[in-house]
Amino acid sequence: MIDSSRGHSDERASTGNERGFRILGIQQVAIGGADKQRLRALWVDVMGVNIKGSFVSERENVDEDIGALGNGVHEVEVDLMQPLDPARKPAVHLPPLNHIGLWVDDLRAAVSWMSANGVRFAPGGIRPGASGHDICFIHPRGNDEFPVSGEGVLIELVQAPPEVIAGLG
Repeated sequence: MIDSSRGHSDERASTGNERGFRILGIQQVAIGGADKQRLRALWVDVMGVNIKGSFVSERENVDEDIGALGNGVHEVEVDLMQPLDPARKPAVHLPPLNHIGLWVDDLRAAVSWMSANGVRFAPGGIRPGASGHDICFIHPRGNDEFPVSGEGVLIELVQAPPEVIAGLG
């Protein structure tokens, strides 16, 4: 881990390319609300986000519209989510800025290195995401065993496809 008070890494962390992976950019922003039609009024009707798909999952308690801003490798997904059951968890509408997604060039290497360096991951491991890319989540809160977290922010790591790696790498 990086010790910000000393400005260098402690014994657990690697530096530079020794990590074996690179974070390439923002893949998505996921916004939750009790009613995704209200979210669409701003994001689609006012801002012009193009809805390109949808995803519904009982397990994830989500009904989402998958939108996009930008094109090609610079496209950023904008997910507008509402819970299937507001009383159930996960509560995809709380907090309203549910999570951010980051492209990573080697997801398995990232998870391995981060885990070895104290990063706490949410349950579920690496799995296919709504857009078909492998994903996993960094937990918003650390614990004694894994103290490094999103510090209140859920962070999704997304395996970048070859064209994104080439374009953003």
